[in-house]
Amino acid sequence: MTTTADRPSDFKVVGTRPIRHDGYDKVTGRAKYGADVQLADLLHGSLLRSPHAHARIRSIDTSKAEALEGVRAVITSRDLPEKPTPPTNFMEMLADPQVLTQICLARGKVLYKGHAIAAVAATSKQIADAAIDLIQVDFEVLPHVLTAEEAMAADAPVLHETLRTKDPTAGADSGATNIAAHHQLKQGDIEKGFAEADLVVEREFSTKPVHQGYIETHNSTVLWGADGNVTVWTSTQGPFIVRHQVASILNLATSSVKVVPMEIGGGFGGKISCYLDPVAATLSRKTGHPVKIAMSRKEVFEATGPASGTNMRVKIGAKRDGTITAAQVNLVYEAGAFPGSSVASGAGTCLAPYKIDHLLIDGYDVVVNKPKTAAYRAPGSPQAAFAVEQTVDEITQKLGLDPMELRLKNVNRTGDRQANGVSFPSIGAKELEEAIKDHPHYKTPLGDGHKGRGVAMGYWGNAGMASSATLSVTSNGQVSLVTGSVDIGGSRASLAMQAAEVLGLTAEDVHPSVGDTDAVGYTGVTGGSRTTFSTGIAVLKAAEDIKDQMMRRAALLWETQPDDIQYADGAFVSKKNTEDRLSFKELAGKLMDTGGPVTASASSDPKQIGPSFAALLVDVDVDRETGKVTVERATVFQDVGKAAHPSYVEGQMQGGTAQGIGWALNEEYYYLDSGVMANSSFLDYRIPTSYDLPMIEPVIIEVPNPGHPFGLRGVGEASLVPPMAAVANAVSRAIGQRVTELPMSPGTLLKALSGDD
Repeated sequence: MTTTADRPSDFKVVGTRPIRHDGYDKVTGRAKYGADVQLADLLHGSLLRSPHAHARIRSIDTSKAEALEGVRAVITSRDLPEKPTPPTNFMEMLADPQVLTQICLARGKVLYKGHAIAAVAATSKQIADAAIDLIQVDFEVLPHVLTAEEAMAADAPVLHETLRTKDPTAGADSGATNIAAHHQLKQGDIEKGFAEADLVVEREFSTKPVHQGYIETHNSTVLWGADGNVTVWTSTQGPFIVRHQVASILNLATSSVKVVPMEIGGGFGGKISCYLDPVAATLSRKTGHPVKIAMSRKEVFEATGPASGTNMRVKIGAKRDGTITAAQVNLVYEAGAFPGSSVASGAGTCLAPYKIDHLLIDGYDVVVNKPKTAAYRAPGSPQAAFAVEQTVDEITQKLGLDPMELRLKNVNRTGDRQANGVSFPSIGAKELEEAIKDHPHYKTPLGDGHKGRGVAMGYWGNAGMASSATLSVTSNGQVSLVTGSVDIGGSRASLAMQAAEVLGLTAEDVHPSVGDTDAVGYTGVTGGSRTTFSTGIAVLKAAEDIKDQMMRRAALLWETQPDDIQYADGAFVSKKNTEDRLSFKELAGKLMDTGGPVTASASSDPKQIGPSFAALLVDVDVDRETGKVTVERATVFQDVGKAAHPSYVEGQMQGGTAQGIGWALNEEYYYLDSGVMANSSFLDYRIPTSYDLPMIEPVIIEVPNPGHPFGLRGVGEASLVPPMAAVANAVSRAIGQRVTELPMSPGTLLKALSGDD
């Protein structure tokens, strides 16, 4: 593996590779996940789901289910408040309780196959499942639309009679529509830009919805106590988000809801929305018992949020020397049954690697009869990059230019304007592209066979948001750290390491844990590549406070002033008498004699966020007889600012690349004309295994982010952006023609090779 993080550093802890603090519990099975929650008098829940993609609910008869022995409660949307509290914007999703309520339990209409209609709580899961089968629903089946193209047709059935397009460029109300929103970004004069071009390439692209691929299914256990307080044990990326959603949907005070985040078996953005928690809470209130609901794999596929399917059109003009003069991008993203796709993110990121004076980007958010989409690692950006990066690659081919030379000629630098007009902060796009061009993989000949090499850039803006942390010094000189950030990719370790760096301790001296929503201050979702960055800043602030308090304690012992104490190499020393010296651990043993425990809490809400560029260089071999693509070599590059824990950074880069290769070659939600998902299991929805992947080599680039004291950038998402485009570029060069549809499965490639439309 190649990493610039192995070079000498001014840091003693940050940049090293300690064993993760939760590793022992994870590998021995002692870690507790949501499905492991067991409470006295626990009831089990099941949900009745729609067999239709679009239908009006005429009536629901629950009497037979209620009469079944062992059933304790049956609920429908009538048991949820009709008017939840107003929406709140939470980064990767608009947490509109009105929409979330209808996702939890359908009200009036079902809008996709798998839409929840009713729920049962019973003494066993088997009884709950049997009761579900006894609920009778009278449906009026309605016409449905499964793609954005169908939904935008003039005669398409409308999913929501009250939906109007949010469009700042539009005039009068055009009536009910499936187009929920139109986003536009514009700079310069697009017609002038194309007039200056010697070559214009225009292509259309399409992608299918894909799943995040987390192994643990959604689950929730809820106890609505007799005192009116609600406790939720759940698998989530954002316990404070769940707290807000549950309180809003059920019209409760936020302070009356406590969310206990369990260990999480993957999320990648798909475990931000709540699907089960308000339902389990309502069943618990009705029965007086705690209620657990866990989805089956089929339910996860049919009723939770995938990434958007898309239709895209890209038009780019360039001069003979490779200077890009203009770019026009049209993005149409499926939102699922309710508004809120990631099209705005796709629009804002798709041209980020390139300095282009004249551009026009239009994005459309379109509702269809599929489950509401959710975030998936850099939501919206991978699909748009698939289209833009292929068009750029085709330009390099037609102009006879080196792919990286063209990119370097047009690369955005610090201070250049983004598509939204805002200047880039400190970025490392140029350094990353130079690293690709100089890498042995880029220079190595491909060899014989139907082989192709592809490269693509990717960008994610990352997030800041609020976080909180609390540190406490123990009597033996170690430190307890509590944050509100759920640990998905090793953030316990990266946060502990930052505290240790400030305090002059080892990573093992800091004991990190994830608190519930009553144990620590508000903390944003583990998403947006923000946790090590933003929660890390809160940890650093608390650690500096701890250090200051410890210096005051040392001053008390030596009867001097805090300004006369210095702290270096893990020891407090008096400037006036250097013989007065105590290590951190020695001083910790004297705290009860100098005023009692030392604790510190701090919060962060950083505004100077460090965006990240990534790229993938990949070699493929295409079997022209079967259409099978074999990925033979893959090198992923990413500017991480500073790698807090290089091993986990490399793991994030490799994981994003692996997911992207699956998205490129195998993965899709396959719908029948009836609206039924035909591959709703991991037997039929094929994520890549180790047999499908080469060893993925990570190359860490470090251009420090001035918005973080240690220079950190978020690393979790950018690596998923380039793989689909990079693989497509490699495949296209191997077979001599563009493949514009995902996934590039054997059937798709054989169709392309045969010349069929």
